[in-house]
Amino acid sequence: MSTTTENGVGGYRNTSGEKTYKKTTSSALKGAIQLGIGYTVGNLTSKPDRDVLMQDFYVVESVFLPSEGSNLTPAHHYPDFRFKTYAPLAFRYFRELFGIKPDDYLYSICNEPLIELSNPGASGSLFYLTSDDEFIIKTVQHKEAEFLQKLLPGYYMNLNQNPRTLLPKFYGLYCIQSGGVNIRLVVMNNVLPRSVKMNYKYDLKGSTYKRRASRKEREKACPVYKDLDFQDMHEGLYFDADTYNALMKTLQRDCLVLESFKIMDYSLLLAVHVLDQSPKEGGEQGQAVGDGKRPVAQRVLYSTAMESIQGDGKAAEAHTTDDTMGGIPAKSHKEEKLLIFLGIIDILQSYRFIKKLEHSWKALVYDGDSVSVHRPGFYANRFLKFMSTSVFRKTPTIRFSPSKRTHTSIPALKSSSQEILSSQKEEEEEWRQSLGGARSLASLDGQVFGSYLRPDLVPDTPSSYEGSSMGTISSSSINLETQSEDRDEMASSSTFTLQDSAICLTSEQSTMDIEVDMDRDDGSVLDVYL
Repeated sequence: MSTTTENGVGGYRNTSGEKTYKKTTSSALKGAIQLGIGYTVGNLTSKPDRDVLMQDFYVVESVFLPSEGSNLTPAHHYPDFRFKTYAPLAFRYFRELFGIKPDDYLYSICNEPLIELSNPGASGSLFYLTSDDEFIIKTVQHKEAEFLQKLLPGYYMNLNQNPRTLLPKFYGLYCIQSGGVNIRLVVMNNVLPRSVKMNYKYDLKGSTYKRRASRKEREKACPVYKDLDFQDMHEGLYFDADTYNALMKTLQRDCLVLESFKIMDYSLLLAVHVLDQSPKEGGEQGQAVGDGKRPVAQRVLYSTAMESIQGDGKAAEAHTTDDTMGGIPAKSHKEEKLLIFLGIIDILQSYRFIKKLEHSWKALVYDGDSVSVHRPGFYANRFLKFMSTSVFRKTPTIRFSPSKRTHTSIPALKSSSQEILSSQKEEEEEWRQSLGGARSLASLDGQVFGSYLRPDLVPDTPSSYEGSSMGTISSSSINLETQSEDRDEMASSSTFTLQDSAICLTSEQSTMDIEVDMDRDDGSVLDVYL
């Protein structure tokens, strides 16, 4: 049988054009999945409910399903195969934790044909989607399945502490043995609903080394872009303060869990739906309409992006409406209204010996901090920094404080005082010309007025001034009452106090301009005008 490779290792098409995986046709694989899960879940209902024990995580149940059928299994037109179920009681607990009833689980997977999806990555895995948009079934490698089985006790503890997470939600781990090969499968939650058109899709790791979509990927109808592409196409996604804080708190908590399991090389699957460009496209892309027995809507608890980050269940339910389909409302830097769908994927990559060698080799050739493969602690910190600064941003809020109004009034006061000064300076110049031999107060007696050097002009008649006013200056305090040319227009009064041979100014206004006039008829009177 001649074959041609497609979508990485393991994916092929036979002469009839049907895709195969490990020499098993896609149709046979989908049929075996539905038969095997239908038998194991149905058989599990006969077992009583009880607490999950440690040994339950390592139990493997196996059943043989021949094509002619048996006393326990139905007949089918696929090749004979053996179906294995890993930790059935533990995964039953996980499904119950997310509100998935056995009948609903069987209905979603076994009632309608599975929909095959194109592979967005380079792993060569096959992806199947249930017709009601609930579950994703992915083929995994032997090491990934083995790692997930070891991860189950810690995963169980994490879900008990916090079921609201952006980490993948695993609902079952299975293995199909047929024709001498093992095909391992994992059932997970579906992050991207098909009823909403995704204008942009991104696979983000927080690294820069070879993190740009290839030319072949860009030519696809709905390409999956990478980190450098996101920075070129967007200037961040903006959320309100509460949503941003909830999102970053969830990411920090999830990264801490992954770091504790020594997991790295995971990605954030991010999809953007632009509300202003394209409306919701319900029913397109093969969306099942349903048979009327129950609505075609996501029923699994904490399955949507909004539910995964909200701390309060009521708040999450309020945001999960038909308009948003569980997406997180956001805005672009161009003020476009968006819906964001996201989830952490590819967490079954532990920092094993082969990954350490890969990082060491890449670090010698390239910048060690920029490559995607890195030790878990550094990877988590770089991942969070990229998400919190380059991808997700908080919408800036404009706040008005009372102090700003007082600050804004200062320039107005300054400008008004400058106008008064300029007008008074012009009057003083005219007055100087009329007086002729005038001089300043400071020149009359330097010891009395000290460093007070205001250009307050008085007539050049020291004998009359000294006779009438010097005696007053020598006293402890002299109050010269200011007079106004127009007392009706002036609201405040000012007083000069000459005390201990110094002048102190007390006033309710911040800016004062002083004008001095001398009554030539009475040489002993000094009038100070505001």
